[in-house]
Amino acid sequence: MTDPINLSFTVAPAEAGQRIDKILVAHAAALFTRSQLQSLIKDGHVLVNGQPAKPGWRMKSGETVTLNAPAYEAVEQIIPVELPLDVLYEDASIAVINKLAGMVVHPGAGDEQGTLAHAILARYPEIGEMRYAPKRRGIVHRLDKETSGVILIARTEASLHNLTAQFQMRTVEKQYIALLERRPKTDRGRIDLPLARDPVNRKKMSVQRAGRPAVSEFFVEKVFDGGYTLVRINLLTGRTHQIRVHMAYIGCPIVGDRLYGLRRQRLGLNRQFLHASSLAFDHPTTGERMRFEAPLPDVLSTALSVLETPASE
Repeated sequence: MTDPINLSFTVAPAEAGQRIDKILVAHAAALFTRSQLQSLIKDGHVLVNGQPAKPGWRMKSGETVTLNAPAYEAVEQIIPVELPLDVLYEDASIAVINKLAGMVVHPGAGDEQGTLAHAILARYPEIGEMRYAPKRRGIVHRLDKETSGVILIARTEASLHNLTAQFQMRTVEKQYIALLERRPKTDRGRIDLPLARDPVNRKKMSVQRAGRPAVSEFFVEKVFDGGYTLVRINLLTGRTHQIRVHMAYIGCPIVGDRLYGLRRQRLGLNRQFLHASSLAFDHPTTGERMRFEAPLPDVLSTALSVLETPASE
């Protein structure tokens, strides 16, 4: 049984005009999922100026929002599993992991075992004490299953609150390395296209006018024979499959991406060539600006070496 959770805040001027559910996500994402917050609103556990809120309400600056979540039976638990982890850094508040391609971040449909969530719970058992969605405790942000690289973990509830807020305020710097099937029309560009779940294939995301804002910046690093292009990408928002969808939309899909890319892969990689190379954020306890980098995995470095090697005559 979890403890009741009480939260109260005043709507800031910058939040005026936004829906109540969106504002709640910004203030309570470290405690509840978006669907849980929407259910709390519908069940009358969210008040605005003392009156029960409605899901579609748009807020005014200065209004007081109160959330009173009752105790509930925690039924979704995961069992810690000791799995190999490449730990780049750890202290009492956080851990920084170099995630391997092929590892799912947290349990979901079809992936209930051997996830990063299982592994961090085994290494950092205190994460299990968080008042948070049991299958995602400690998870601050996500990487796709076949994306490798730097991922940040919160070891305490206070750290989770702080880091989640940094991601929401977009003060976290996220940089990726990707190999594209084709060279973009420009050597640097900014892609500002909203994304939403694809209405035809629910496993995919797609560019849609009514989607959530998504912004990516790319910079060409090197062009190889055959049009393969190595790019550095700054992720300014964090939508599901964002880089993969954006690059495919401009006609330059990521090498090895079998969902959004070419049906016939020319390089024969068994994973997508997308790597979270660096992450910078403010330490949740000390406030110190920290930056961590993860080297390119051997399989991706080897692929680049093949492209750089001239064909034998």
